[in-house]
Amino acid sequence: MQFMSSLMLKAESSPPRLASATTTDAAPEQRYPRANGGGSAQSDIGFVGLGRMGTAMATNLVAAGHAVIACVRRPEQMGTLVALGLKPTTDLADLFGCEVVISMLPDDEAVREVVFGRQERKGLAAGLKPGAVHLSMSTVSTAAASQLASAHARCGQGYVAAPVFGNPDAAKARQLFVVAAGAPVDVERCRPLLDQLGQQTFVVGNDPAHANLLKLMGNMLSATALETLGETVAMIRKRGLDPGRFLEMLTSTMFGGRVHRIYGQRIVARDYVAGFALPLALKDVRLALAEAESAAVPMPSVSAVRDRMITGIARGYGELDWTALGLIAAEEAGAPISQSAAP
Repeated sequence: MQFMSSLMLKAESSPPRLASATTTDAAPEQRYPRANGGGSAQSDIGFVGLGRMGTAMATNLVAAGHAVIACVRRPEQMGTLVALGLKPTTDLADLFGCEVVISMLPDDEAVREVVFGRQERKGLAAGLKPGAVHLSMSTVSTAAASQLASAHARCGQGYVAAPVFGNPDAAKARQLFVVAAGAPVDVERCRPLLDQLGQQTFVVGNDPAHANLLKLMGNMLSATALETLGETVAMIRKRGLDPGRFLEMLTSTMFGGRVHRIYGQRIVARDYVAGFALPLALKDVRLALAEAESAAVPMPSVSAVRDRMITGIARGYGELDWTALGLIAAEEAGAPISQSAAP
């Protein structure tokens, strides 16, 4: 688990729920022929979940030379995506001819809807061809990962879990760290794409659920670090000392990792602009605590962070970044708070 200390944090955006395709929709290769006139969409990459993270990642795939079909719910997004070189659609069926479909969605419910569909509408499991791979880069529960992997296996498809550490800026710069797990043949098929999306991929085994478990635990290390950073910076401020000098001392000695450097600077600067908004961070905390309870592993520090996040959301901070843990700590301490800190 030594690689955890080198990883960045993830800030998944919250794309809306997607409409799946009906069973009567035309085949995607009829809608998106190859540029060379071959008439097949099998070389295209499908992408579902075009929030800030997903859009940055899909755009990088286009820059790497891929044709990317981007499935969105809102037609008003399509103009922006066309300008980025993507081929947008509101119909999930347009992805069914792709050999690889990437999803970057906010939670279990959203991913399940894309995979299983709803009512008479097909999802990826029913729509993708045998041999296709669903590359799920969302942070979801281990139970969801296992369920999705089994569903795709029954349909003769592959499923690779590959959640990422990093925020939208890191995604844009192709500086994500990827934690991948799945059948080795499927992981290797996806590796060129992962290399074009991130700076390093850690393959952690054959079971997709393991990738999601490690991602959740990494996020808990980050969340508890943010809480303690917030508390200590609040103490420094209340005693009238310079938090910037304090952080410089920390990051130059025993605390030089990315979390303390990057997020410590944001807490000191009272920068709470959302990359990873509190409700999404709280979702990951709850998933981690559910894993801990199922394994009978107490995680009291994570429980404290959960309560802090709930407090922040109750105070109207739901649109702020999880660096707002520093704002909450300052409020609780009665430390000085700038007028621009709160929404």
